[in-house]
Amino acid sequence: MTRAVVFAYHDVGVRCLRVLLAQGIEVPLVVTHQDNPAEQIWFASVAQHARWHRLRIATPADPNTPEFLAQLRAARPDFLFSFYYRHMLGSEILAMPARGAYNMHGSLLPKYRGRVPVNWAVLNGETETGATLHAMTVKPDAGAIVDAEAVPILPDDTAVEVFRKVCVAAEISLNRALPGLVADTAQLRPQDLGQGSYYGGRSAADGAIDWRLGVRAVHNLVRAVAPPYPGAFALAGGLPLRVLRTAIGASAGAGIGTGAGGGAGSAPPGLCWRGGEVQALCADGALRLLEFELDGQVRDAAAFHARFGDKILPLTNGLK
Repeated sequence: MTRAVVFAYHDVGVRCLRVLLAQGIEVPLVVTHQDNPAEQIWFASVAQHARWHRLRIATPADPNTPEFLAQLRAARPDFLFSFYYRHMLGSEILAMPARGAYNMHGSLLPKYRGRVPVNWAVLNGETETGATLHAMTVKPDAGAIVDAEAVPILPDDTAVEVFRKVCVAAEISLNRALPGLVADTAQLRPQDLGQGSYYGGRSAADGAIDWRLGVRAVHNLVRAVAPPYPGAFALAGGLPLRVLRTAIGASAGAGIGTGAGGGAGSAPPGLCWRGGEVQALCADGALRLLEFELDGQVRDAAAFHARFGDKILPLTNGLK
């Protein structure tokens, strides 16, 4: 029977582990993470699923230590798979499996190599992404491609909605490619890294809204960091504003400061009640706030109008 050590975490880790088991792969060891109590855990547990299937689990703080390398050798893996595992695996680990090490990445490589690829794709206004199974090398996300599956990004999709599609794409891709890997008939194609790019991690501070970028860029930022991620934030009239879901409103020229002689930057952006809803008015148009929190209390248009009337609250990015 084919044996595979699995490094896995998150929803993609769960779904891909289940694909291996469904195709009869023996998994002598599942390497995962202990959940961080400071992190909001909104995704499925690889450890739980491994326990359900009576698989041996390890959660090393560093998988590259000599002590843990000995455990991996004892597992005698034919393959090593990494499915959204967060630690970098060193060259000794990658060279250990007799038939190769493979990673599932949440983009259509070589695009969006690196961290949080789904969030970056949404932020940049992409209309498509996907999942790619590729050979692992010491250089991250740079190995030859085994298989890939694309998914659409719709104009109002949030990052977590796209991520759920990517989970399905990862499952489809692995399920399709695994028989060829086991039979040694898979045809790998090298990546042209010049056709892609590498992106780093993101933090909660990256959710600060720069209203000068215009409604589409702000809309994409809101989608990219919407819950369960930390969310986009700003100040409105000096009050903390958290923007959770938006829609693009009126077209260019319908914002503020765009009358005769007006243009981008001719007036500061503002938040107001307009036509029964709350809108962020920018130089290039209006952004409709569908879900938001203002001053920790105001959460809908009626409450906004009751408190502020027709007043326009100046919008700033909220950073000190």
